[in-house]
Amino acid sequence: MIERKFVSQKIKEFQIQEFVAENLKRVGHSQTKIQRTPLGDKIIIYASRPGLIVGRHGQNIKALTITLKAKFNLENPQIEINEVEDVNLDAQIVAERIANSLERFGPQKFKGIGHKTMHDVMSSGALGVEILISGKIPSSRAKSWRFYQGYLKKCGDVAVSDVRKGEASALLKTGMVGIKISIMPPDIQLPDKIELIKEPVVEEAKEESTDAKTEEKPEDKKEIESETSKSEEGKEDKKEESTDAKTEEKPEDKKEKKIEDKPEKKAKKKASTKKKEDKK
Repeated sequence: MIERKFVSQKIKEFQIQEFVAENLKRVGHSQTKIQRTPLGDKIIIYASRPGLIVGRHGQNIKALTITLKAKFNLENPQIEINEVEDVNLDAQIVAERIANSLERFGPQKFKGIGHKTMHDVMSSGALGVEILISGKIPSSRAKSWRFYQGYLKKCGDVAVSDVRKGEASALLKTGMVGIKISIMPPDIQLPDKIELIKEPVVEEAKEESTDAKTEEKPEDKKEIESETSKSEEGKEDKKEESTDAKTEEKPEDKKEKKIEDKPEKKAKKKASTKKKEDKK
């Protein structure tokens, strides 16, 4: 049956992923992908420190390919190693880091470890993070501690497909401690996020009006300057005409006054001479 074939392939892929994760615990292993190619099976390993996986002169990677080929009957397996871009945004690497630090420093400093990792994740640009540590911490009674910050989706398709999740376990003196981490990456596209797009037609009309204003300004300035110059010339002409008229009128007025005054003086003289003669 075709269904059984697909199921067996998926089981085989899951077993390969578990085997690689167990062998690469302290190397910062993130995830493993398997691709079917015409040349053979291609295994892509994502890790924070790829140099340790390769080893000196490629000894570790050669041994890994031989074991995978012998244990899982793979045809010409090809292993490719990719480096993780941002370690703080990978949930599996962060969970393994917390487990290593708990095994190293003990359960008494679990709060400092949790807060420090949460601060590192949020400073790298994550929208939200949640850390769950469950086990016999710090006493002999089992408890679950939760560290969270930011915005995190808990349900829906975004929580299933886009939120990054990782799990790890730490072996302490008191027993096993489980660690679960959920990280909401910054490049996630939320369905409830809406962006308003402005109409380009309005912007074009505004640009045309501004261009017309800028083109009209120098012409208006030239017209205003020409009008002001004409008005100033007209005022100067009027002033010159008024001054010329004043200067021309003065000598004529004096002559007319002198001509009018002479007969009046003569008449007065005659009248005064007649009075004197009458008295005599």
